[in-house]
Amino acid sequence: MVVEVKNLVKRYGDLIALDHLDMEVREGEVFGLLGPNGSGKTTAINCILSLLSYDKGEILVFDQPMRPTSYQIKKDIGIIMQNVAVIDELTVYENIDYFCGLYVADKKKRAPLVEEAIDFVGLNDFRKFYPKKLSGGLLRRLNIACGIAHKPRLIILDEPTVAVDPQSRNNILEGIERLNKEGATIIYTSHYMEEVEQICSRIAIMDKGRIIAQGTKDDLKNMIRIGEKITIECLTGDPNDLIDAIGELPFVASADAREKNLLVTTERGHNGLSSLVQIVHDKGIQTGRVYCELPTLNDVFLEITGKELRD
Repeated sequence: MVVEVKNLVKRYGDLIALDHLDMEVREGEVFGLLGPNGSGKTTAINCILSLLSYDKGEILVFDQPMRPTSYQIKKDIGIIMQNVAVIDELTVYENIDYFCGLYVADKKKRAPLVEEAIDFVGLNDFRKFYPKKLSGGLLRRLNIACGIAHKPRLIILDEPTVAVDPQSRNNILEGIERLNKEGATIIYTSHYMEEVEQICSRIAIMDKGRIIAQGTKDDLKNMIRIGEKITIECLTGDPNDLIDAIGELPFVASADAREKNLLVTTERGHNGLSSLVQIVHDKGIQTGRVYCELPTLNDVFLEITGKELRD
């Protein structure tokens, strides 16, 4: 096990930030940690890194107790936090070399690591640039290079794609997947559900200082009652006139109308599309596009926590 958190309690006065938290991160996985603001994600990460003291519990990293002075453990950890942390007075190359030097003192050993990190994040054309000359996406990539140049076994990424363009986001996600394939274990937090679905092998949802659900994305989707989300475009008539009749069907979890569209969610294990279309036609309404979607991770999050992730 790469990370084991057992019965962790962290209080700030009367506020319980972590409430007997238990969490495991297995070797070789990309572990997604989700939760609304204030759920305890950042506090948990800071405790794992031994940047915060805690009131009760135990934290093991690489099967060893994690302490503020556990330097042998910390040298195998890479940290990329939400706020970009680079030095404005140093170039791209100098920044990566400086942060890598915190772990690898020998300059000869460090030089190829720095070159590999620059190549990995695609900053070869910007090695002599200062941070203020870089776009937001390039800054994020520099931040990642600074955190991974020393080849850590465990990498913690906290919102690494915030406020970057789609091209940079794809570049960052592809880089994370490559790091994982090369053997790194990754803890990943994000407000973008589609990213978590794309790259995380296992996901935990936190709320009020504890994990309330975890598993693969399919495991989590099987925890909720939603089976399908069906949209029926009504070319004639008013979809609001259908809400009561459709809502009485035993397999329907919810029914709503939005402009000319009828929006229906069904209970898991039921396929009621033909019945829904038949009711619409019986009402004399002509239909246009009809399509079904399986539940997303965002649906899971909303049903389990009752909150939008971006609260």
